[in-house]
Amino acid sequence: MRCRLTLLASLVAIMPLFAVEPPLLRFEVRLAKGFDADVKNGRVFVVLANPDSREPRGSIGRTGMTAPPVLGADAHAPNDRLIATLDSRSEIFPIESLAKLKPGKYAVQAAVHLNRDLNFPNAPGDLYGPVVTTEVNPNIGGVVSLEINARLPDEALPADTDRVKFLKFPSKLLSDFHGRPMFLRVGVVLPQGFDAEPERKYPLRVHIGGYGTRYTVARGMAGRSPAEPKFLTLVLDGAGPYGDAYQVNSANNGPYGDAITQELIPHVEKTYRGIGDGNSRFTDGHSTGGWVSFALQVFYPDFFNGCWSFCPD
Repeated sequence: MRCRLTLLASLVAIMPLFAVEPPLLRFEVRLAKGFDADVKNGRVFVVLANPDSREPRGSIGRTGMTAPPVLGADAHAPNDRLIATLDSRSEIFPIESLAKLKPGKYAVQAAVHLNRDLNFPNAPGDLYGPVVTTEVNPNIGGVVSLEINARLPDEALPADTDRVKFLKFPSKLLSDFHGRPMFLRVGVVLPQGFDAEPERKYPLRVHIGGYGTRYTVARGMAGRSPAEPKFLTLVLDGAGPYGDAYQVNSANNGPYGDAITQELIPHVEKTYRGIGDGNSRFTDGHSTGGWVSFALQVFYPDFFNGCWSFCPD
């Protein structure tokens, strides 16, 4: 009897060694047949959204615990067109791990971020694929196959109007720092009557919006009141190679502050009849723009002559 109990205890002890674990849930992302792209420096994302979502990739970057889960991994050179496998070892947001994913039906879509200069979701030149609606259960596992078969258009500046001009200004300072051509994207809002007074020169307002605000908001900043102050408004861009560059010099982003003050602003003032001295320039902004506007005034105290900073952070 004792031998039987000992044998039974031994079998119970080794049973976990032979337990069959469910297959790992994984997402295999491939380039579609006939679609070729250089993805070796890309970042692959897999988004799991509500089943009625038309473009899950549009939620990349959404914050909060209710955001659709997004998996991320670096792309590698295609192997049988496979560029990434994402599973429980991959980074995920906002849940703790893929194992914590609630089982159910999802609209799943893959995207590849390739743009080196504009680090935000769905940037010009990024890749994406069709939406696959399927049941996903990390407890059961399995393979979800996804394709990449489309490319977003290259960057294009908005069309100019009589009052709003858009520039993609080449910066030698930033290009030397990054080792490749770099640009400052800005909007310039001209005062009313600009064309009617060809000899008049104007002071310069440098405006910075909240975190990540693009220069394209200049389109809505051309006022119509005859009483509005007459100055040039320069709208800076909240997008860069590592996100919002905050428009100041830094070890990672490079000499943005110097590029703005030494290269960009002199060009804008020369092109659009700015007065061109420190007494005629000021900065303003809110939130992140409040921080940036104040920082530019502090770091370049003789270049600007005043700052209106709202809710700086």
